[in-house]
Amino acid sequence: MRLVLCDSNRIFSEALASMLHARGHQVLAITTSAREGIAAVVANRPDACLLDLRFSDGNGLDVARAMRRSFPETKIVVFSCMSEPSVMSEAKEIGVAGFLRKDQKPEAITGALEVISVGRMAFDLGSSSRPSRRTMPSPTDEIMRNLTPRERQVLQRIVAGQSTGQMAREMNVAMSTLRSHIGRVLNKLGAQSQVQAAAIASRGSGSNGFRHGSGPLSRVTAGR
Repeated sequence: MRLVLCDSNRIFSEALASMLHARGHQVLAITTSAREGIAAVVANRPDACLLDLRFSDGNGLDVARAMRRSFPETKIVVFSCMSEPSVMSEAKEIGVAGFLRKDQKPEAITGALEVISVGRMAFDLGSSSRPSRRTMPSPTDEIMRNLTPRERQVLQRIVAGQSTGQMAREMNVAMSTLRSHIGRVLNKLGAQSQVQAAAIASRGSGSNGFRHGSGPLSRVTAGR
């Protein structure tokens, strides 16, 4: 499919784009704001737009509503960490083609795109039965308890979008050692890829959250 990715976290989108490209999809544009997302759909007329819900300049559902009104041929797939049933219900009313969580396995994401490409709907039904984020403990708390200091450092660098080569150089470890660390991090998070690991880590909302540009992550990126 011809896709536009619209997410406030560009590093996450670039990793997702690489995964989608490897599976035969064409990413036409990556945008990080509501305004840029609408402009990219206008310019590229993609088959689908993978759309986050939170932007500094607008609400993702308002963006979806505008895209559906002006470009009904472009399928909108909400791709977010949010899981409130009310949000999913509003997205369905707008007419989006799918609603997926960012911590989905790559196979689930590409499978959903295949479903959408033939005119069917792809909603992560499991998310509607999960508790609201307001009542859920941050998954990052559990992650932090399970990771060793070295594994935590590796995860921070994964979220920061560093390549394995850059990680190995800056951490002063052999590539084989780094791959072992990454493997243990993915295993502890239950992730199938670094993209999924970054999504899981980014869901944390507390002071220990692995969010780009803040907290312990900022200390990693500042040293580049």
